[in-house]
Amino acid sequence: MRNLTFAMNLSLDGYIAAPGDGLGWGVSSDELFQWWSDRVVSTDLALYGRKLWETMSSHWPTADQQPGATPAQLEYAGRWREMPKVVFSSTISTVDWNARLVTCDAVAEITRLKADDGGRMDIGGATLASAAMRAGLIDEYVLVTHPVLVGGGTPFFTALDNWVNLSLVEIRTFPNDVVVARYETRR
Repeated sequence: MRNLTFAMNLSLDGYIAAPGDGLGWGVSSDELFQWWSDRVVSTDLALYGRKLWETMSSHWPTADQQPGATPAQLEYAGRWREMPKVVFSSTISTVDWNARLVTCDAVAEITRLKADDGGRMDIGGATLASAAMRAGLIDEYVLVTHPVLVGGGTPFFTALDNWVNLSLVEIRTFPNDVVVARYETRR
């Protein structure tokens, strides 16, 4: 059975996007960027909701062709294109870059994918992750917390019907006061 991880950048007040879907509040560093890039290499399958897919696919497929792209960005772009991806959406009709589109029940498909053999799956996108969260499908939460309060927007966590008990398994700090906390779901 595969492990499903929800990992996202978030503000200290718990938002993955500010009002208006703003993402400019993140404080990155070369070390943090490399950490994200290494996660891509160790991800067997990435699950995307439509909005996150549109954000990622509008930039990373050609990021390595942009003037001034850093070696780390070149590496990440190649890794991202090669990583197998599943995009869940009922409003788009095609996907590219080693991805396949799923338009049916996301929870049923994620349940099926978890039952398969294979390595870790990462899930991204607030709506998709919240459906998996409410269904009890997420095995690990990775909060990459940036030292900023945005005051509203898209929350990392959704309203739940039941508590989810977690165990802290790792804390790591990065430059610019970014903290990564990794929690496993206690079942």
